[in-house]
Amino acid sequence: MVKKKELNMKKQWAKFIIVLVLYLLFLYWVKSWWGLLVIPFIYDVYITKKIKWQWWKESEGPVKWVMSWVDALVFALVAVYFINLFFFQNYVIPSSSLEKSLLTGDYLFVSKVSYGPRIPQTPLTMPLTQHTLPVVECKSYIEWPQWDYRRVKGFGPVQLNDIVVFNYPAGDTLCSSLKYQAFDFYRLCYEIGYQRYPQRPDPDSLDAGVRRQLFEAIYQGGRQFIEENLQEYGEIITRPADRRENYVKRCVGLPGQTLQIKDHIVYLDGKANKEPDNVQYTYRMKLKQNLSDEVMKDLGITMEDLMSLNTLGYMPLTKRAADELKRQQLVEGIELNTEAEEWDIYPLNGNLHWTRDNYGPIWIPKKGEKIAINMDNIAIYERPIRTYEGNQLEIKDNKIFINGQEAKEYTFKLDYYWMMGDNRHNSLDSRYWGFVPEDHIVGKPIFIWWSSDPDRSGFSGVRWNRLFRFVDNIK
Repeated sequence: MVKKKELNMKKQWAKFIIVLVLYLLFLYWVKSWWGLLVIPFIYDVYITKKIKWQWWKESEGPVKWVMSWVDALVFALVAVYFINLFFFQNYVIPSSSLEKSLLTGDYLFVSKVSYGPRIPQTPLTMPLTQHTLPVVECKSYIEWPQWDYRRVKGFGPVQLNDIVVFNYPAGDTLCSSLKYQAFDFYRLCYEIGYQRYPQRPDPDSLDAGVRRQLFEAIYQGGRQFIEENLQEYGEIITRPADRRENYVKRCVGLPGQTLQIKDHIVYLDGKANKEPDNVQYTYRMKLKQNLSDEVMKDLGITMEDLMSLNTLGYMPLTKRAADELKRQQLVEGIELNTEAEEWDIYPLNGNLHWTRDNYGPIWIPKKGEKIAINMDNIAIYERPIRTYEGNQLEIKDNKIFINGQEAKEYTFKLDYYWMMGDNRHNSLDSRYWGFVPEDHIVGKPIFIWWSSDPDRSGFSGVRWNRLFRFVDNIK
């Protein structure tokens, strides 16, 4: 009996040492030594057992039954929270912005350790939720405490042409109405503002100071309209960076590079960047006949694509699909759609006459690098300086003031990235809301673990050829 107790104690000590070593390695990785306070409790669980952690096992009746379920549920939630926070999480492609590289209905295994997991800005949150509790539709997180941005060391930084999951940068402010929560709040303000200033003068005819006042009036006019119509739009609310919507795009510009888009081709420092193999653009065309299901499946054409053709007169296609439709004589006249708006292109308060296919040049901010700022470029860098890096920025008499001091240059504290969808004419990306700061980077998709076609049901809707396909192989 004594030997059995001694053997059992040795096993407990072995378990304790293994758990302790793993826990200390984890603390070293995250560099959070406050976790040392937990070691006495780990010691008690395995060795002293003074605290009755599972007191309910000695109870009888419903208490034991209920508490066994509560114990299992709490353990599962804590485990999921820990794994999702530091190692990986699942993500589903909700829209067509990355087609035909990643498809609507692809489920991704997203690695947090690839770029290094973030220490959460808002640590007190319900696991398996991003910002809203289902059913009750209230916040799933508590805003206090909020910690400063810090990232644990990962395998390496974001690389050019990586597909990346990140928090939506323009999601810091939004309307609380469910109808408008998914809208870009700033674009919405400008859209409404433009409607209220139908006789606005040409910004190019104004000097920098007056032009800025005009854009500010347009924005404030739209915001005031939203504030006056709370029944329609709801309250104007804000979200911390890690509680904003998750987006997935391809990184086409790295910190310190100068990006320009000319005739829809991305150039970095004057050199054309390789386009994704399945890049899509919209084409104007007219179908001679209805497309068969076989043709649609072979060319990757979805019901959403056909709806775009029927309502707008153009359809997103890969080069292969466009050539094949022409070869099979299924269309009358097919040409690349070059029409593009200017008013909703970043910077929204700059009106630089850039479009989605002809944009820039624009320098992507890099941590520690300095840039001269003036009235000609402040619209581009105002949001990073003010919103992402927490400075007070004001403009008075055509002079720029940062934290109360006149500034003619600025040194960036964070790295920034330029993200774009492979469905180039149907992607809300950096061309519309600007840079992605490093503190918004969530992780890197590793492989597709499930894929279901929203246009088909049952087994025919499962894209078997995409299961467990590595995302790095999708170029």
